[in-house]
Amino acid sequence: MSRRRKAEPLKQTARTPLSLRFGPRSLAFRVIAFSTVWAILTLIVIFTLITTLYRQASERGFDSLLSAHLFNLIGSVGVSEGGSLTGAPDLGDLRFSEPNSGWYWSVEPASEGVSGELHSSSMTKAILSPSVADVPFNASFQRSYTTEGIDGEELEVFESEFVLDAKNRAARFRVMGNKTELEQEIGAFQRRLLTYLSLFGVGMIAINAIAILLGLQPLRRVRDALAMVREGTAQKLDGRFPAEIEPLADETNALIENNKRIVERSRTQVGNLAHSLKTPLAVLINEGRALGGAKGQLIAEQAASMQKQVDHYLQRARVAAQRDSVVYRTPVTPLVQRMVRVLQKLNPQTALSLSLPAVDIVFAGEREDLEELLGNLLDNAMKWAKNAVAVSVAPISGKKSGSGNKSGSGKEGAVNLFEISIEDDGPGIPEDKAREALKRGRRLDETKPGTGLGLAIVADLVNEYGGVLALERSSMGGLKAVVRLRSLH
Repeated sequence: MSRRRKAEPLKQTARTPLSLRFGPRSLAFRVIAFSTVWAILTLIVIFTLITTLYRQASERGFDSLLSAHLFNLIGSVGVSEGGSLTGAPDLGDLRFSEPNSGWYWSVEPASEGVSGELHSSSMTKAILSPSVADVPFNASFQRSYTTEGIDGEELEVFESEFVLDAKNRAARFRVMGNKTELEQEIGAFQRRLLTYLSLFGVGMIAINAIAILLGLQPLRRVRDALAMVREGTAQKLDGRFPAEIEPLADETNALIENNKRIVERSRTQVGNLAHSLKTPLAVLINEGRALGGAKGQLIAEQAASMQKQVDHYLQRARVAAQRDSVVYRTPVTPLVQRMVRVLQKLNPQTALSLSLPAVDIVFAGEREDLEELLGNLLDNAMKWAKNAVAVSVAPISGKKSGSGNKSGSGKEGAVNLFEISIEDDGPGIPEDKAREALKRGRRLDETKPGTGLGLAIVADLVNEYGGVLALERSSMGGLKAVVRLRSLH
């Protein structure tokens, strides 16, 4: 039963690809959302204002029409000597002659000495009116009210009492208009207006969104330029940017240049330190061997140990100095092929198989680091293998960073990874010894040549790049070392 060594999940660092995601945190989303809400509110206000004004104008026109019909009716009716109402009013509207049209007029006696009743041909049934107590007349002996029509429609009624002759004989005149018709016309207008404003609003929002996205294109160009720098295809942000973004591009270029200077300075210091320690340590080793005896051997062994430790920590310093750089990229496939060929020539007795992916994988780091990592793992596998070693490389796309690690934004995100697996048919490492094998200078089998630093260096390199190293039991019977590192797009 295999057991995976616990390791920290891959960290999502500044190497994560930049993108202009369209979400609540996106500037484009915020501007478009704000302008859309503002446009909708504006169109709602315009719709309300226009419909209100149209209703007021329509109702005023409706009332004016009824008032004009009322005066026309009053002027067309008289009273005979016998007191009968006379006249043949023609109000000039065919609706007053259409049965149950909702447009009616009537003339009724309002005083003694007046008889008879006149009404429009459209009025096939009497229409009740409220009492004067409920709806009183004004000073001009006029009143208006709404009532129910013959077919249940709502009627607007203009009513007036008018003296017809010198004998003070009076009649009550009523003109009724179909208010339901008016409401239907207003409703139809509102629907048409809503349709037109909706189409206009959709077009306006679309044009506004396009204008905003086009206006934010320089940010996309900055993102693409940063991606090129991160992938190593460019050394700085090139191109002309708007005045608002140009200072950002200049500061970013200055930051990149400063980062490169720090890396170069660190490398120079590492090289100087290695050079300054190389000769003294070599002298100590030689003197210890020349001295001979137990003391000489002790001096030589300790000096050699110091040299290994110096090399080890110098390597870690070099990796740490460049781990956050944005200009390193290493194609994986040709490097693995070359190292496998070299190891195969050095160990012709061991069968070495290689499995590579169809897609190109680019390691987000320096070539020397990947070479050292692979070299130590391959050397370890070749040393312990009985007959065969298997090497495989595969991409792992779309993985997410673990919940225990926080990215710069404080959220999880997708990370492009690739996996290198190296396994052998040797004795392997017991489950309870896997951690010991990764300790610096720790050797589980003293019969084999080595320094005990190989797997420790691999672990440190993987950790410096935020990767994962796992030691498992191989299906071939020996050790299976699995390394997962970040790859570029």
